[in-house]
Amino acid sequence: MRANFMRYLSLFAFMISIFVASVAGAAQPEPWQIWHQEPAGSIAEKALNLHNLLLIIITMISFFVLGLLAYVGWRFRSNANPTPSKTTHNTTIEILWTVIPVLILVVIAVPSFQLLYYMDETKNSDMVIKVTGNQWHWNYEYIDEQIGFDSYMLSDEELKPGQPRLLSVDNPLVVPEGTKIKFLVTANDVMHSFFVPSLAVQTYAIIGRVNEVWIDVPRGGKTYYGQCNQICGVNHSFMPIVVKAMVQDEYQAWLADAKQEFAILESSQPIQFAAVK
Repeated sequence: MRANFMRYLSLFAFMISIFVASVAGAAQPEPWQIWHQEPAGSIAEKALNLHNLLLIIITMISFFVLGLLAYVGWRFRSNANPTPSKTTHNTTIEILWTVIPVLILVVIAVPSFQLLYYMDETKNSDMVIKVTGNQWHWNYEYIDEQIGFDSYMLSDEELKPGQPRLLSVDNPLVVPEGTKIKFLVTANDVMHSFFVPSLAVQTYAIIGRVNEVWIDVPRGGKTYYGQCNQICGVNHSFMPIVVKAMVQDEYQAWLADAKQEFAILESSQPIQFAAVK
């Protein structure tokens, strides 16, 4: 008996250590991760707080229902009740099981709607970036800076030490720290999904339609990883997203180089339409 107890205790300690290690992961998925990535930005923090609140509520409900089932099974077992009751209605209980769930939903609805309206507020952004999904890469266009470039996943042969496999790209989405950024998300072919878990940004990229989302990039240089999470074809799993936050000085230096390398050239020739005879 003691040996079995120690075996189960060791297994429990092992699972706890895995849990702690997974929680410590930063902005990319980690092996054996069973919790959220570290939240970055106000939206991610608010979403995680709402998740934790809901987790407490559903845990309390689950234990209450489990305890109630155990009590009913013990209290009304056949040995203790050779003649079962034929009661079919109880006004007090029926009122309680109607009112209490309504109150629980109200408690959940208040922070839920607060978060929804907070996420929907895309005004007063510091910069605007157009994100276009393609089979199977992303295109980023800095509208105010008139630069744009494609972002492709790196093959195994192109990876450098420290770069995660299937998540690294040749041209990351570079953003300055401490800024509010609006994304205009669309697609050129099929439906895609722009998803970066640690920044709590996820929206569909649909051809012929532009969806708006925003993030506020925390202070400090850091790299955030995401992927397309909408099945978009045979290479769906090879559409990583890399958001690289830089301090202002580094970002300005990168921007100066990017304006030379990724400048969007405007055609000086007017558009000519075919004449109809």
